[in-house]
Amino acid sequence: MVAAVPSVEIAVQDVAGARIALEAGAARVELCQALGLGGLTPSAGLIEATVAAAAAATATGFVHVLVRPRGGGFVYEADELDTIVRDIRAAVALGADGVVVGALTDAGELDLEAIARFVDAAEDADITVHRAVDASARPVDAVAALATLDVRRVLTSGGAPDCRAGLATLQAMVAASGPLEVMAGGGVRIPDIADLAAAGVDAVHLSARGTTTRGGLSGPGGGVAGFDVTDPGLVRAAVAAARLSR
Repeated sequence: MVAAVPSVEIAVQDVAGARIALEAGAARVELCQALGLGGLTPSAGLIEATVAAAAAATATGFVHVLVRPRGGGFVYEADELDTIVRDIRAAVALGADGVVVGALTDAGELDLEAIARFVDAAEDADITVHRAVDASARPVDAVAALATLDVRRVLTSGGAPDCRAGLATLQAMVAASGPLEVMAGGGVRIPDIADLAAAGVDAVHLSARGTTTRGGLSGPGGGVAGFDVTDPGLVRAAVAAARLSR
C-alpha cells in the first residue's frame, strides 16, 4: 500500500515564522503564543499581520489560530468558555482561515457541548480540535465522537507523550475518524514523518523551533533570556520528508 502524502502544519509564534513556513511550502500554520506553556491565544495584531502576510503570498487556508485562554488543563469554567467563543469570533473577523480549540469535561471526556459552541462561533472557518484529545480518558473514542460534529481535523499524538509512542493508537484513530482528518503532532522529528504517513495520518504538525538571544538581555523582571524562533532548515526538511513519504 502506497502511503499518502501528509500535509505539513507548523506551529509559529510570530509573522517571521509564518513567512518561513510559507516560503518552505508548509500547508498552513497554527498561530499561537507561549509554546512553552503548550500554546496560548495570540494577540489581535499578530493575527492581523499574519493574515496579511498569507494574503501577500496568495496562500489560502493558511492561518489557523490557536484559541486557548490559559495554560494548564482543558476543563473550563463558564467565563473561560465565553472568552474562547469571543476569541474565536475575533480571530475569524480578523481573517483567520481556521481556529484550533478543545475542551474537556470534569469526567475527562471531550466536552462536545462546548466544542459545538466553538463550531457555531467559527461559522465557515475550519475547526481543528487540539491535543485536549490526548488528555481525555478515551482518546480513540474522542476522535470517533468528533466525527459527529462539523470539525475538520484533530491534532493528536495518539494519547501518548509523543507520536512515536502513540503510533499504534494513531492508526486506530485513523480507522475511527470517518471524514475527520487526523493530524499527528507531539514530539514529531523529521525521521518520524515516513512512519506517520504509513500509519495513514492526513497531516503532521511540528513547531520546528530554535532559540535566539536577539534583543539583548532581559534584565530583572524580563523573564528568561532568549526566545523561540522558527528554524527554516527544519521546516524545509519536514516538507521534503512529507513529499518523499509517497
